[in-house]
Amino acid sequence: MSETPTTRVLSGDEQRTLLAAERTMLAWIRTGLALMGFGFLIERFGIVLREVAEMRNLPVPESHRFSLWLGVGLVALGVLVNLLGSIEHLRVVKPFGELHSPTLRASLWSVLLSLLLALLGVAMAIYLLAL
Repeated sequence: MSETPTTRVLSGDEQRTLLAAERTMLAWIRTGLALMGFGFLIERFGIVLREVAEMRNLPVPESHRFSLWLGVGLVALGVLVNLLGSIEHLRVVKPFGELHSPTLRASLWSVLLSLLLALLGVAMAIYLLAL
């Protein structure tokens, strides 16, 4: 006869801690996403300024390089924030049970979202550098 794994019932304090960890993870995701979006915006704004200067027959400023590296740096920082947030979240929730338990399985969705956004951020940085 095979044994079925028993699911441990979490206490009220443990449930509050897990919910707080979820809120914190979502804050990490929002921060990383905002940094990536802001970096993309800064890089694109440098191109807009250069195009406006060319349309008006003004000397083209060399600030485009600065906006490129600042924008890509912020995108990379957003990727790093998402990765560090995922690592920290897993560190916090691991003591509450096995990763296959229903409670922690739901928690892993936020980690997967964070890793997906980090991957998209890497792709965005490569795209910005390729132009």
